[in-house]
Amino acid sequence: MTFLRSSALASASFIVMAVGCLVSLPADSQPAAAQERLVDAAGNMHIPKDYRTTYEFLGSWSVAGEKGAKEMHVVYASPGTAAAYRASGKFPDGSILVKEVYDASTSDMTTGTVSHQGTLKGWFMMVKDSKNSYPDNKLWGNGWGWSWFDANNPVKTTSTSFRSDCLGCHIPAQATDWIYVQGYPALKK
Repeated sequence: MTFLRSSALASASFIVMAVGCLVSLPADSQPAAAQERLVDAAGNMHIPKDYRTTYEFLGSWSVAGEKGAKEMHVVYASPGTAAAYRASGKFPDGSILVKEVYDASTSDMTTGTVSHQGTLKGWFMMVKDSKNSYPDNKLWGNGWGWSWFDANNPVKTTSTSFRSDCLGCHIPAQATDWIYVQGYPALKK
């Protein structure tokens, strides 16, 4: 009986230690692993198939129109990204951000005038890369890979240069590593 109890305690201790090791993995190891699957050797990206179920919801934005929202933006981050950002105030290399961009519909409801997601227009994806890993690819620079994907093709970007196609919208967020962090509750401590 004592042997069984000792064996059970030893097994339980081993399980606790093993789980502790999994939890203590570096926060940036998961984003880097995700980057390897989504970026080829030339730096071409594609939208991850499973981001809605495996990535963390960061937050959403409403882009105002004349009468309600004209677009809704819903943003997800690769596993480990938000925790790493909360710990260091920086996005670790390999962090992936995926933004869904929807047309918005606005109508009167019993609760008031409400805007909600309509048709998916496409995705905007960014991959953190402070090492400038793809200097010959015009979609990589300023510490990130940048790409827009139309809703009908999540594997082929329509962006041709991050400077002309992406950077203009992010200039006001340059001080926060080109990301509008104030809109993402999951990044706050």
